[in-house]
Amino acid sequence: MKRRGAWALAAVALLAQAGAQAAPALTPCRLDGIEHEARCGQVERPLDPQQPGGTHITVHYAVLPALARNKRPDPVFFFAGGPGQSSIELAGPISGMLARFLNRRDVVLIDQRGTGRSAPLLCDDDEGRAPLAQQFEPGEQRQRIARCLATLKALPYGDLRQFTTPIAAGDVDAVRRQLGAARVNLVGASYGTRLALEVLRQYPQQVRRVVLDGVAPPDMVLPQAFATDQQRALEAVFSGCERNADCRSRHPQLRQRWASLRASLPREWTVRHPVTGEAERQTVTAEVLDTVLRGPLYSPVLASALPQAMDEATQGRLEPLAGLAHAASGRRGGTGVAMGMHFSVVCAEDAPRLPPPAGQEDPLLRRYRDVCTDWPRGSVPAAFYTLPPAPVPVLLLSGGLDPATPPRHGERVAAALGPRARHVVVPNAGHGVAMLPCMRDVLYRFVDTADEAAALDRVSADAACAVQVPAPLPFAPPSSSGPHR
Repeated sequence: MKRRGAWALAAVALLAQAGAQAAPALTPCRLDGIEHEARCGQVERPLDPQQPGGTHITVHYAVLPALARNKRPDPVFFFAGGPGQSSIELAGPISGMLARFLNRRDVVLIDQRGTGRSAPLLCDDDEGRAPLAQQFEPGEQRQRIARCLATLKALPYGDLRQFTTPIAAGDVDAVRRQLGAARVNLVGASYGTRLALEVLRQYPQQVRRVVLDGVAPPDMVLPQAFATDQQRALEAVFSGCERNADCRSRHPQLRQRWASLRASLPREWTVRHPVTGEAERQTVTAEVLDTVLRGPLYSPVLASALPQAMDEATQGRLEPLAGLAHAASGRRGGTGVAMGMHFSVVCAEDAPRLPPPAGQEDPLLRRYRDVCTDWPRGSVPAAFYTLPPAPVPVLLLSGGLDPATPPRHGERVAAALGPRARHVVVPNAGHGVAMLPCMRDVLYRFVDTADEAAALDRVSADAACAVQVPAPLPFAPPSSSGPHR
């Protein structure tokens, strides 16, 4: 008996030692916007998965620990958008969106390779104060990107072909293994939905539930879709103003006057910088106007001010538009995009699927063609572009006013994923539906409900609160009374 007891104790000691060796080396850390202490970890990954003995990079992640002592074994993994945003930098707003999960589940924020702390591919971290010409003029942008490309290629991890979504999915599974989670729940936002779909495709047995907020599937062809969907969102702004009697009165024939302004370009314009206040002289083209409009269209609140700002522009004052563009840039919130990672993804995954140039091409599409001509291009497997039937419940969320990932993408993906997918469209929402207050409970119940059929069946009723949210009224200045003219 004594010998058996000694063997038992030895076995327990060996198991404890093995467990200690397998446990991730998480260290206490503080994240912006998070009141409580988080746990930060990292995993070493080969830069090129085909050369495991070659250069390695460090993929960083942060764990927001569950409050309960007996927590659920399946954490929630969050993937940021862009492509190029850092999940860890978004810790504050994400902890609010997923607050209910933190009662019983860990929330894991992974800085995808090329972003945040994980071998970052940063082009410019001070665009908010950079001269307007550098931010918006196509020629200046091309020069800045060329300088950035040269800088990035000189980095120790400067093989820009190794930053694709399929490779990043392998990093995600490495984090899962290090944390010892048999299955995880995935929440992806915008481009993060593409990463979530790829993790589901490569590792279906390790995924329990998936939430896709603003669906950007692998076969979307981002530059082409951006151009088409932005124009649709702008048409919605014009139509919304025309349907509103007050807006129609204050901004008569706005659509026609805006078209006349674009037709008059290019021209020299003096504009005060929205951050520095300095007067700057720059050449304004139709492409510059399209670039300035893009950001505010993402948010219905900012888009509600576009009729006023566009009216001002037709009268020679571009400052309101520049101010809205800056407000939408996210720079003040620390959520900038690592443009080196952005182009590494788009040039590898989307640019090869662009149709040949034809006629008068959209300026945004032309810009991506130009950049991707010289950008090192990774390769992805043909299966990456497929959307096999979902083996687990998937919740897809779309905003009806979204200029980047509108419902048409979610509808197609939901159909491909099959009976285990549910698509919720919030007609008056923009880019990002999960942040709406009542949608936080929808996400929580979808993931937390143990029975798959029950989780899927309750989605429509739970999401009714968001579907009924009205659109913001067109903005009117406090001193406005009657027609603008």
